[in-house]
Amino acid sequence: MSVLLLILLGVTISVGAVESATDAIVRDYLTYQRILDALLRHLQLVVAGTALAVGVGVGVGVLLSRPALRRWAGPVVAVANVGQSVPSLAVLALFMGLLGLGWKTAIFALWVYSLLPVLHNTYTGLTGVDSRVLDAARGMGMRPVRILQRVELPLAAPVIMAGVRTAVVVNVGTAPLATFVAAGGLGDLIVTGISLNRMSVLMVGATLTAILALVLDRAAGWVEQRLTPWRKPVVST
Repeated sequence: MSVLLLILLGVTISVGAVESATDAIVRDYLTYQRILDALLRHLQLVVAGTALAVGVGVGVGVLLSRPALRRWAGPVVAVANVGQSVPSLAVLALFMGLLGLGWKTAIFALWVYSLLPVLHNTYTGLTGVDSRVLDAARGMGMRPVRILQRVELPLAAPVIMAGVRTAVVVNVGTAPLATFVAAGGLGDLIVTGISLNRMSVLMVGATLTAILALVLDRAAGWVEQRLTPWRKPVVST
């Protein structure tokens, strides 16, 4: 119900801003098609960046959690931490010089910026599984791959999903900067509103960004609940 209310709030704000346009500039920039295109592009950026972060972060985290590779965990996490320590605008500028303007640069920068929470939480969750549980699984004759699939990953799922939810929110908040590399998104409305001193354009972009972060966080929470039905769901504040 809360998700539906958030969506309704976003629609209400957008419709109100479009229908109450005060001048020709606002009417030009605040059209239903422009708002929808910006929202969909923003969502595409977030989904693509988060999917890459989850794919690489979970995969590398699983590898680093294996006893033979644990000695590399510190250096690898430190390298991933560099991506999040550098300001997001600097990350975009760096990769713009390497990849040029457009979609690829924005996705790559979002991936770098959201990789750490997924990688760190995957490694922490898997290494935090009780050793007695693992010993019991080995005593039952389960092979290492089977133990990972049936024991370790399910038990580490809450910690991993916490990292995924963090990555989603980070990407939603960072994606507006993609406008500076001509990748589109809600950042187009935000920057346009600031540069032209049109608060209605700015408010639509900023409000939809905030609502999108809340909606996607709730969606990730729903996925977490499906993956870990035995746990009491955690509601973000």
